[in-house]
Amino acid sequence: MRRVVVGILAHVDAGKTTLSESMLYLSGKIQRLGRVDKKDAYLDTHDLERARGITIFSKQAFFEFDGTEFTLLDTPGHVDFSTEMERTLQVLDCAILVISGADGVQGHTATIWRLLSLYKVPVFLFVNKMDQPQADRQALLADLRSDLDHRCTDFGSPDFLEQVALCDEGLMDEYLEEDTISHQTIQRAIAKRQVFPVYFGSALRVEGVEEFLEGLAQFVQPSAYPQRFGARVFKVSRDEQGSRLTHLKITGGTLRVRDAVSNGEWEEKVNQIRLYSGEKYEVVQEIGAGAVCAVVGLSRTKPGEGLGVDMGARPPVLEPVLSYRIILPAGCDARTMLAKLSELEEEDPELRIVWDEQLQEIQAQLMGDVQTEVLQSLIEQRFDVQVQFDEGRILYKETIANVVEGVGHFEPLRHYAEVHLLLEPGERGSGLEFALDCSEDLLAKNWQRLILTHLQEKTHVGVLTGSPITDLKITVAAGRAHKSHTEGGDFREATYRAVRQGLKEAQSVLLEPYYSFRLEIPEKQVGRAMSDIEKMQGVWEIASSQGQMAVLVGSAPVVNMRNYHKEVAAYTRGLGRLSLSLEGYRPCHNAQEVIASFNYDSERDVENPTGSIFCAGGTGFYVPWDEVKRYMHVEPVLPPEKPVAPPRAAVRAARDIADDEDLRYWDTTANRGRKVKWKRRTGVKQQEQTSLVSLPEPREEYLLVDGYNVIHAWPELQDLAQGNMDAARMRLLDALSSYQGIKKNRIIVVFDAYRVQNRAMEESHDYHNIHVVFTKEAQTADEYIEKFAHDHKKKYDIVVATSDALQQVIIRSAGCALLSARELREEIEAAKEQVMRTYLRLQRIRRSSLQDSLATDIKKRLEDLRRDR
Repeated sequence: MRRVVVGILAHVDAGKTTLSESMLYLSGKIQRLGRVDKKDAYLDTHDLERARGITIFSKQAFFEFDGTEFTLLDTPGHVDFSTEMERTLQVLDCAILVISGADGVQGHTATIWRLLSLYKVPVFLFVNKMDQPQADRQALLADLRSDLDHRCTDFGSPDFLEQVALCDEGLMDEYLEEDTISHQTIQRAIAKRQVFPVYFGSALRVEGVEEFLEGLAQFVQPSAYPQRFGARVFKVSRDEQGSRLTHLKITGGTLRVRDAVSNGEWEEKVNQIRLYSGEKYEVVQEIGAGAVCAVVGLSRTKPGEGLGVDMGARPPVLEPVLSYRIILPAGCDARTMLAKLSELEEEDPELRIVWDEQLQEIQAQLMGDVQTEVLQSLIEQRFDVQVQFDEGRILYKETIANVVEGVGHFEPLRHYAEVHLLLEPGERGSGLEFALDCSEDLLAKNWQRLILTHLQEKTHVGVLTGSPITDLKITVAAGRAHKSHTEGGDFREATYRAVRQGLKEAQSVLLEPYYSFRLEIPEKQVGRAMSDIEKMQGVWEIASSQGQMAVLVGSAPVVNMRNYHKEVAAYTRGLGRLSLSLEGYRPCHNAQEVIASFNYDSERDVENPTGSIFCAGGTGFYVPWDEVKRYMHVEPVLPPEKPVAPPRAAVRAARDIADDEDLRYWDTTANRGRKVKWKRRTGVKQQEQTSLVSLPEPREEYLLVDGYNVIHAWPELQDLAQGNMDAARMRLLDALSSYQGIKKNRIIVVFDAYRVQNRAMEESHDYHNIHVVFTKEAQTADEYIEKFAHDHKKKYDIVVATSDALQQVIIRSAGCALLSARELREEIEAAKEQVMRTYLRLQRIRRSSLQDSLATDIKKRLEDLRRDR
């Protein structure tokens, strides 16, 4: 029997647990449907989950359907417990992403989609709550294609094979040759994330769920595993008796009771293997590859760790962004409590318990306020201690904006080590990357590996606020050891000092966490919301406006938005809804103010020294960081007299943390500062009666495109532009040229030349069937488009494609129509898809005509043969 591990994920309240219940019911695993509101759901087994009506801890269930054995992993949907959800992604064969038919793609849904893409997990989508009046199947499918991926395909549609063919050239070729696509081909395409099947239904009414299960069993492709034993840990927990459970997936070979397992550093024996399904479990003696189980007897495992031949998972993307002080009751010893809390930290590695020696207090780093309430309840249940939390503070990070060489030297009497590190800014969200690029003539390989170990073993902090560093690549570039005097600890000291010295020399940048948000409010409150988001240093876009409600999407600093849901509830009188998801870290909007509030002195941080220790005359002496390079024994990797051009990744990172003027356009483009997006409202009221006599002749339609604005709004062009702006321009022009061939309108693409030297005249030329304009010196694309709209609005029907808020307001006042950059992209994709559908239908008609012609010819020949006889 095929064995598949599938995870079910969703934004909170999308109906994920209800769908799980329906799947278990239809498979015969449970005899009656449980409900979240009735607190009897099969997988919500913890008292806290039943009390709150949300999933907090990931759990599993087994069921069989249509010849496939499924292990279903149910994950939390609330953003505060998203780290628990992320840990399950590393063991999935595929994922079920549940979308609310009433709400569509929400903020946390987009975060989940990014994680699924990062972990390369195949995805089946189930659009739930289709029984609600506002659920529109075609509109929801269009949203999925625009907000998630254009390859989201309705597998319940009669022409779903045509839709599948449009997802990839190989699928198109097979469809044209065979007039169908085999199940095996579709399986492979889904496994490669070339196709994302979409099903629609209502889990509460068990409608569409059976068809979804049939499709899942038919099109999911099980993973292949090696013969040698391997396993990956994704969770640690404790049962009611306090036994430590290690939850893992077998990724190779077989695991038996009493087997010894190892991660390369330790080895322990497995005492028991449990197969959990809901609250109950079955004890087995062995388990094969592809199965998920919990084992007893392992005391040193950590989530994300690999056992046997498994290499383990990548470091998690989601991290805590808030720190809370744990307030203990009178008479409770802090150090005793610290030891107890380490148990909870072991079970949830993203729950970080920190002891502040200077303040003599325990701090917990968490994702949000809901998690503090749950942690408070867990501590009371587990340890019978009632703790409180303060209001919490933001967790900042630091990075650098330029390439530097950090050097560290440690040479007290009878010790010796010197380390040279190359510090380069990485792409935003890339974390820390470590590498070796050092000649073995300078430093033996074993010493290089030791330096790498020391780099990885510590949380390195920056020099602005003492916050952890991130988005950096640190390369071991050079070093020196002594044959007699060097010991392992010497390189630890030299390595730490090299990192700090490099940070002191670099251009450090303070980073803060950002939320992406989705705000649904009454339309009359949109102005208030825009004003609030502006004050919170956020950016926004009106995603839709239906009836009396409008939806704003965007991003803003966590520090400004973390309590905004209370204000929304107040000024909308309970009608507004705000959903948040962690977007990542960006340059701090008020860096100087935050740095001053920390009052951090990097020179007085005795645990993270910035200088080095040298030896002369048998005595060690301290050299401060800004003088260290004069004393070094190894030649510098980056000679100071030769400025180093940073690599492309460093350039991208430097641009990300630059001020707004340099951030927007770094080549010959216009600087417009931070842009606030405004999406046009669709639907213009027309006159109820139109006289046939006065009916005007159709006017020629012009589409004016703000070129650089669109490039920086389309993700694929934005990525391309960071390395090659010319290539991004050509890609945009090619797309618009194809679009013009379909729409038959006139297209003018305008590129800025603001601040460009020596371009006295405007330049223009035709590119195939569209017109391209480069504005003259000191002129923006906005000015050109606004002038064209003003001069020709009475003569032509003019549509302007831009997401610049100020320009949109001006264009509106001129009476022209608007397209946001995203809407333009959607229109181009829709036009291309329509052409491909037409082509496929013509091919089928042609093939059918050829077959009819061939059949007629054969029939005629047979009749001729009969007459001859």
